[in-house]
Amino acid sequence: MSWILIRHGLTEGNLQKRYVGSRTDEPLCPEGIKQLKQHQYPTVQRVYTSPMRRCLETAAVIYPNVSARIIPDFRECDFGNFEYKNYTELNGREDYQAWIDSGGELPFPGGESRKEFSARSLSAFRSLPACSENEDCALIVHGGTIMAIMEAMAIPQGNYYDYQIKNGSGYILNEDGSYKGINT
Repeated sequence: MSWILIRHGLTEGNLQKRYVGSRTDEPLCPEGIKQLKQHQYPTVQRVYTSPMRRCLETAAVIYPNVSARIIPDFRECDFGNFEYKNYTELNGREDYQAWIDSGGELPFPGGESRKEFSARSLSAFRSLPACSENEDCALIVHGGTIMAIMEAMAIPQGNYYDYQIKNGSGYILNEDGSYKGINT
């Protein structure tokens, strides 16, 4: 039994390096769909997904024959005032510099803190029914959701930012906490 943690495919906002959070429900871009179709993913018996369109579309591309169950608390972080902005647009802002200087620990102005987001993501993960011994289950979620789960569950332990992953990539997380990358 393993958990297959996959970050959704590319969106236009991802290509522009924007903070695409829970306030922007954008679809996959054509390049993102093409990239997903070029990768190989493990076979799974169950799929859980964020309610965000980019995750639902990714699940449909990767696992078209497995019905996805939506988990509301797997939605992306609320980036507040930084939503759909990129570094160029935020650079020089006092609130952005304070957030950077905190190592991402301060709450996003008008949004969630990493601590709140991680707690929400981990609570949602822990509430899922266990996969049986002969069953692998996939989570099609956001990069931050994966980072929160891996920080809490992976062995050897790392910090949140150690588990950053590209779109369409992810981890196979085994029951004992061991893991390996997918399409990295």
